[in-house]
Amino acid sequence: MKLAFEKMDGLIPAVIQDYQTKDVLMLGFVDENALDCTQRSGEVHFFSRSRKRLWKKGETSGHVLRVKEILVDCDADALLIRVEAVGRGVCHEGYQTCFFRKMESAGTLRVIVEKTFSEADIYGTKEPG
Repeated sequence: MKLAFEKMDGLIPAVIQDYQTKDVLMLGFVDENALDCTQRSGEVHFFSRSRKRLWKKGETSGHVLRVKEILVDCDADALLIRVEAVGRGVCHEGYQTCFFRKMESAGTLRVIVEKTFSEADIYGTKEPG
């Protein structure tokens, strides 16, 4: 079976899930190169849509994602990558997961977990470099 990279202009969404807790940690996109690098290295690589380049999760923060298994959906156009998250968090905003806000009524957002690290300590700014 071949993955359907052509459906989204060469990208496939990859849901990242903690292998043990089953918590969803983040969503990223992979192209064929990122998937190849992930499989060869055993650590998750993505294609950054904003930077238009390959990037390894943790290349700046040290918070890497070690691959435990990769699952493919029935249409071969999405991945579920189960990982061991190494480090104090996955989200560049300082949380264990990128899903740290809950949508309340009227569309307001509320932070529902505590930060696990200071993004300024890791990146030197509020945004990763």
